Amino acid sequence: MSGTHLSDGDMSATSSQLTGLSSAGGAVLLAAGFSRRFGSVKLAARLPDGDTLFARTLHNLLAAAPEVIVVGRAELAQQGVYEDVQSADPRRVKLVMCSQAEEGMGRTLATGASHIPAHWPSCLICLADMPYIATETYRQILRHCAPDNIVIPSFQGRRGHPIGFGQTFFEELQNCHGDTGARNLLSSRPEAIRPLPVNDPGILQDIDQPDDLA
Repeated sequence: MSGTHLSDGDMSATSSQLTGLSSAGGAVLLAAGFSRRFGSVKLAARLPDGDTLFARTLHNLLAAAPEVIVVGRAELAQQGVYEDVQSADPRRVKLVMCSQAEEGMGRTLATGASHIPAHWPSCLICLADMPYIATETYRQILRHCAPDNIVIPSFQGRRGHPIGFGQTFFEELQNCHGDTGARNLLSSRPEAIRPLPVNDPGILQDIDQPDDLA
């Protein structure tokens, strides 16, 4: 199996030990999808410069977040989709498997949220099929996160990803289910939402079909 499975103890480095990065929390990277519309293993698809979708997204995210939890599934690990975790600092990246990923994004999100360490004051919920989000955008969202708010970026008035959640909402994230992700949580907590305009169209650009790679 190409992916490296890391234990809780492997993520011992705290944000304060990782200089040059945000100290506002970490990120959960959802990477357990089934690529039904794409037609093949989407996260292993190559961008024009040769990087895979997963590798580019992880690289951009690690340049901003001190710790990342990657949520995958065993079938993709067996195909080597997560091999870039091997070359990452094991203090900063943890790969966990979602055995019930077929139940939808909500289940994958809940799995990731259940592994968030106690020292994170906030967390970015990120999608692995969005490789065009700029590292600075991840940093901006983390900087605006607080334990009791939810930060949603927007570009030209349209909301996008990732979304930053303060630790107040971590338990609710663990209760997500179905294919709606955190939508129910967002609709039930409008007073906590902090819009964040960003100059980054990448927050709207997910890869659904091979033509989107160009």
